[in-house]
Amino acid sequence: QVQLVESGGGLVQTGDSLRLSCAASGRTFSSYTMGWFRQAPGKEREFVAATAWSTYYADSVKGRFAISRDNAKNMVYLQMNSLKPEDTAVYYCAGRSGFFGSDYVRVPHEYDYWGQGTQVTVSS
Repeated sequence: QVQLVESGGGLVQTGDSLRLSCAASGRTFSSYTMGWFRQAPGKEREFVAATAWSTYYADSVKGRFAISRDNAKNMVYLQMNSLKPEDTAVYYCAGRSGFFGSDYVRVPHEYDYWGQGTQVTVSS
């Protein structure tokens, strides 16, 4: 069983930056596809970014957000720059054993493990 714990959310202003962190348990973290998703009130959970064979981004965050991982520390990060009010959501870390490609990393039900989420609020 893998446990994921997110941290780093908060209330910021438009244009600010935040870095989210996700701590993962498990000894085979380096072989996991890791993703970030977000869910705003009244909306479906949507893909933000993932790291597997490569890194993948939603068009809405490309060029502003960056996903990275530190396999030695079992950590995955989401650096969020130039934040906008529409980035306001609960952000979730997700993981799945094995690497899979761009057709699947964007699909929430392809992931087996989820964190509890961290709130990001961007004020205008």
